[in-house]
Amino acid sequence: MQKIVIELMKVDDIKNVLEVEEKSFTIPWHKESFENELKNNLALYLVAKVENKAVGYVGVWRVLDEGHITNVAVHPDYRRRGIAKALVSELLLLCEKDGITSFTLEVRKSNKVAYELYKKLGFKEEGIRKKYYADNNEDAIIMWKKI
Repeated sequence: MQKIVIELMKVDDIKNVLEVEEKSFTIPWHKESFENELKNNLALYLVAKVENKAVGYVGVWRVLDEGHITNVAVHPDYRRRGIAKALVSELLLLCEKDGITSFTLEVRKSNKVAYELYKKLGFKEEGIRKKYYADNNEDAIIMWKKI
């Protein structure tokens, strides 16, 4: 198995992150969105790299003592290798060191794989955002993890 390295996202990673984004989401973010996130003092983004190529990423907004996980994505060719779990786990550790004591995220109701991953990482279902996703009006499950 190829070695996975997790590090802070840099501008040079955006090209590969966009490929992950386009293969993962029906309404992908644009290059400018990631560029802006990397300049945002509230945001923290990590990438998972295989052979120096970003194959997954995770992002969070840190506001006071809360972290709102904005995105988690792994290229389809690299899924089911524990990359998403490693990314989220590393993100949680880094944020906890910075004083973040609770985390939230939304997950599509139909995304059972992601939902189960978040449960394994200690997130609990706390509510529903009706018709949250613009592409198909699917509900989002709101999950929280308290430290």
